[in-house]
Amino acid sequence: MAQKPKIPQGTRDFSSTEVAKRSYIIDIIKEQFQLFGFNPIETPSFENSETLLGKYGEEGDRLIFKILNSGEKVKKADLTALEEGNLAKFSNSLSEKALRYDLTVPFARYVVQHQNEIDFPFKRYQIQPVWRADRPQKGRFREFYQCDADVVGSRSLWQEVEFVHLYDKVFAKLGLDGVTIKMNNRKILSGIAEVIGASDKLIDFTVALDKLDKIGEAGVKKEMLTKGISETAIEKVKPLFNFTGNTVEKIAKLKELLVASEEGMKGVEELEFIISMISKISLNSANLDLDITLARGLNYYTGAIFEVSAPDGVHMGSIGGGGRYDDLTGIFGLKDISGVGISFGLDRIYLVLEELAKFPETVIGTTKALFINFGKDEALYCLRTIAKLREAGVQSELYPDSAKMNKQMKYANKRKVPFVILAGASEMKNDIFTVKNMDKGTQEELTFEELIVLLC
Repeated sequence: MAQKPKIPQGTRDFSSTEVAKRSYIIDIIKEQFQLFGFNPIETPSFENSETLLGKYGEEGDRLIFKILNSGEKVKKADLTALEEGNLAKFSNSLSEKALRYDLTVPFARYVVQHQNEIDFPFKRYQIQPVWRADRPQKGRFREFYQCDADVVGSRSLWQEVEFVHLYDKVFAKLGLDGVTIKMNNRKILSGIAEVIGASDKLIDFTVALDKLDKIGEAGVKKEMLTKGISETAIEKVKPLFNFTGNTVEKIAKLKELLVASEEGMKGVEELEFIISMISKISLNSANLDLDITLARGLNYYTGAIFEVSAPDGVHMGSIGGGGRYDDLTGIFGLKDISGVGISFGLDRIYLVLEELAKFPETVIGTTKALFINFGKDEALYCLRTIAKLREAGVQSELYPDSAKMNKQMKYANKRKVPFVILAGASEMKNDIFTVKNMDKGTQEELTFEELIVLLC
């Protein structure tokens, strides 16, 4: 007996209903991207390993899917590294390419490679799948879509203001009132590390702080100690574990804490501008929150950081995130090109909309009219009519087999087709159609002109 096939863990098949719902989300995001002046690009699903490795930190590198060499390139494997037990080096020698981990680093590579063909500031959006060798769980998959928008070539903080409004507009269109857009600034985190005497441990400090909502104050302190951050430094950072108040009050506290750090004060100044300008324009559905523990694990952020959380009551990780990266293209040789971007988590947004029953009923497209098949002559009569209906934009189809009426009607019911059209010898003779309304259970005879009016 043949073994039942399976798909890889962390991947999914999508039914037609799920595809329709995902397309609904993508269409709204794409519409808003374009309204805000972004244009689409696409990049390959895999890149040269050197393009990706070292751009996401040690943890990110561990989650990159590598593609094994094939053919003659297999001979390049470093067997000495294997014999010496250096598995990381051996693994790298077996692979020269990798599936993309996100869309931002490939975008930076794209900008550098095509710098003479694009105009700065360059605004692009990209909606494509990415892959991460992560542990699958609710809302976290090994293959998933990112929906990114970025601007490179401008240091203006008005871009950050625009991105907050882009987030707000998309979630308002999706009917997700009450999402929270969390903001912070990497300069503030650098400033905090500086004033507590832990500048040399900045990455360890920020990664641990970013986990406060997951592992609590005790867990963060323990991780910081493990990473070599002194108890004295941790004591100085203690106020951050209960950093409360409105945005104005939080800004004031930060100014007091970071008065001795030029970089930290610069970060406060940037945040204050963004928050002030947003308050003057107002948001439709989202809440803005200054979250000083927000760090995000990616090393390339240098300024504002964004993360979007679902409405209260929905247990889900972030449904969006992003930030400012002042020299990401520098890793590929193009210096001093600042950029800022955000991403929407399609898969998590889908789960949130599903949990809150926010998908409109009209999202699920279905055939509007199914024509019953009574035989060859009748089928031809129906197909001629169906061709005209399709030209008018009506989704319609013919049941393929001349099966029993009961079977064809059951099929229409399962597909939730609203109208079933019957055209037998009598209808063909009089050039009419018998139309059954499946919801009401009523039946009437209509001419083609009347049928078009009903279905359109």
